[in-house]
Amino acid sequence: MLTKEDNEILCRVGPGTMMGNLLRRYWTPALLSSEVPTPDSPPVRCRLLGEDLVAFRDTYGKVGLLDNYCPHRRVSLFFGRNEECGLRCVYHGWKFDVSGACVDMPSEPAESNFKDKVRITAYPTHEAGGVIWTYMGPEDKQPGFRNFFGDAFPESEWRATKIISVCNWMQGLEGNIDSSHIDYLHSGRPPGVEVKEAADQVWFDQPGYPPPGSRTPRSHSPTLEMEDTWYGFRYAGLRKTPNGYTNARVTDIILPFYTLVAPVYGPLGGDNFLVMVPIDDHSFWRLGFATTSTPVPEDPRLASLQAIIEQYGIKERNQWADNDYLIDRDAQKTSTYTGISGIAQQDLAVTESMGTIGDRTKEHLGTTDRAVIRMRQKLINAAKDLANGIEPADVDPSLPWDRIRSAERNLDEGEDWRMLGTEEDPLVRQLETDEVHG
Repeated sequence: MLTKEDNEILCRVGPGTMMGNLLRRYWTPALLSSEVPTPDSPPVRCRLLGEDLVAFRDTYGKVGLLDNYCPHRRVSLFFGRNEECGLRCVYHGWKFDVSGACVDMPSEPAESNFKDKVRITAYPTHEAGGVIWTYMGPEDKQPGFRNFFGDAFPESEWRATKIISVCNWMQGLEGNIDSSHIDYLHSGRPPGVEVKEAADQVWFDQPGYPPPGSRTPRSHSPTLEMEDTWYGFRYAGLRKTPNGYTNARVTDIILPFYTLVAPVYGPLGGDNFLVMVPIDDHSFWRLGFATTSTPVPEDPRLASLQAIIEQYGIKERNQWADNDYLIDRDAQKTSTYTGISGIAQQDLAVTESMGTIGDRTKEHLGTTDRAVIRMRQKLINAAKDLANGIEPADVDPSLPWDRIRSAERNLDEGEDWRMLGTEEDPLVRQLETDEVHG
């Protein structure tokens, strides 16, 4: 369990809070690029880290992210006119460019220089992976953009998804890190993958497997092993299979709010790269990435995977607390552990049921919670360090951010889980060779 004080440090993200200050030292996802689609298209609202903002794409395609409130009389710029490289307030016509400069003030005398003295808060933006990222910290501390995407896949092949959750971001992040819950919350056969015959059991339960999108029969009580890294830490959930092998599911935690979960398809072609983006203290949006460049194997047991990978964009929800997430009690008895359809929806149901800010002073944590405990400690320590003048060291864009990978495999005798997803992994080496030779 945590103290009340440490829980407050973890969860509060507004301006001036310890965690809010830490998160503002990193580039943060603000919107999907598709939400601000074309030059001079209508502005859109954006709430991020407890701040009300407005985004617009100017005439030349550059994205601006401004304080939502016009500095004249505090009218919302959401109602503004996006025209001729600026966003114009409809109340008195004041106009601001993407840098926050006031470029027109028609309500003042023509000879006035008042507009040169007025600025609106504006945050820098960067587009990558189908996402608009922003930096909201001190200008003199702004780092370069951490390139998680690299050159392995063209921009057109990245797919980003967005879904809103009405609870604190830490509950979502902890869910991503929790390896043991997948054996319960998400149990049930994946679409298109059935394990009925003995031959299928052998096909799954051997070294180098499971195949992407499937699960080896295995123990439901994992042993967790961890190692610290330059970007945070990684850990393995180790489970015994019926044939006596060890199934290793490796997850990477990249501070402050990223996780790489064992891939939907391939260690390079479909990492489940998730970002928990705090909207405010009581809500966040879940950003997920995948790529579509690596084809799914032609096997009937994996036929549904391509459709899963190709789904992207904003996910509209129809499962909420007020309709009990459309739980089907008959399905809960006969086919799935929860009776709630959809993996993301199952996650949302349990994390939102904790309340908008979970009370961690009342928890009783076990051995399978070790990764959650480690992540909390690292974030709290980083926030306290910053408060004491120690800047985060993991913002350097020159580090190999695009080489971080998750993995899941049954280990052969003598194999160490720590090599999975690294340059020592034979599968990674083979995939990189395939990339080089086209």
